[in-house]
Amino acid sequence: MKKQKNRIVVTGTRGIPNIMGGVETHCEELFPRLVEEGYDVTVIRRSSYCHDHLSHWQGVKLIDIDAPRSKSFEAIIHTFKAIIRAKKLKAQIIHIHACGPALLVPMARMLGMKVVFTHHGQDYDRVKWGWGAKLMLRLGEAMGCIFANRVIVISQGIRDMVNRKYNITRKMHLIHNGVAAPEDINEPGYFRHLGIEHGKYILGMCRFAPEKNLHQLIQAFSKIDSHGYKLVIAGDSDFEDSYSIKLRKLAKENGVILTGFIKGRRLHALLNHCRCYVLPSSHEGLPIALLEAMSYGAPILVSDIPANLEVGLPRNNYFHCNDVLELTAKLQETVDMPYEKCTYDMEKYDWDIIAKQVSQVYKSL
Repeated sequence: MKKQKNRIVVTGTRGIPNIMGGVETHCEELFPRLVEEGYDVTVIRRSSYCHDHLSHWQGVKLIDIDAPRSKSFEAIIHTFKAIIRAKKLKAQIIHIHACGPALLVPMARMLGMKVVFTHHGQDYDRVKWGWGAKLMLRLGEAMGCIFANRVIVISQGIRDMVNRKYNITRKMHLIHNGVAAPEDINEPGYFRHLGIEHGKYILGMCRFAPEKNLHQLIQAFSKIDSHGYKLVIAGDSDFEDSYSIKLRKLAKENGVILTGFIKGRRLHALLNHCRCYVLPSSHEGLPIALLEAMSYGAPILVSDIPANLEVGLPRNNYFHCNDVLELTAKLQETVDMPYEKCTYDMEKYDWDIIAKQVSQVYKSL
């Protein structure tokens, strides 16, 4: 008799594939590999982000469920519906991502399912949230950490914080974000379209959110003697708001090239040939964008927040968070120096190893 596969249902992500966000990239890389490990995986997607009409992708089953396109209520309403669907699907384990959706971990437990909660970072520290949303996100973190059967954290910093607050060492697992193997990709037509040359542009790559501090990158770049270098920013906003509108205006005034949201070959080509990758964030969990830039050997400039420091770059790759003058000086130093690729130790960010680690967490249940 054929052994039935363990059924895993995933929620807390907007969906996969090709949807913007760190959690989304995490899920896109992880769950096809868990299918290869022998699991029956279903990802519950938010239909407003998915226009591909897919029911399967790389072995992962996809189910789309409506939720209001609302910054405050979208995640929690969608997670509620996803948990009900997971029960109907007879899921053995429901894997919930991020602090907001984790608010409903007790509900999933009461319905008889085992719960794995992945903590991707302190979302309540993001600038975009008001005090009410921050309170709910803190409560979500508590519900996830206290009531989930297993808790996965993506960085040592999050692990230390969670253990200090909730003392859950026995059920907590440190499993880093990962990065796919780099590809030697050229997209000459795309580069002509953008008006850039290999090695002659600085790259920023992230969402248009206040805590990413892309406005500081533009301000710093506008002050340097660029020697013909251009600034390219790959990304977009989750929701058009006053910050994203101001950022687009600032970019236009300073001749910054905005690519919009891109993935795949075009993004990899930009990473492969950038003079430097810059991430000036004031808040991160463990940024996959930074790991991707490192995998392509790009020179790096990042803010000295704990998540970026944990990656362990040389000290000269860091600048003090929110210090635009120091960032300006380091950018000038970068464009004044000869272009040279870098080598980083990426061993612990291997998605194949990470998938096996997550599989062990599932097996422990």
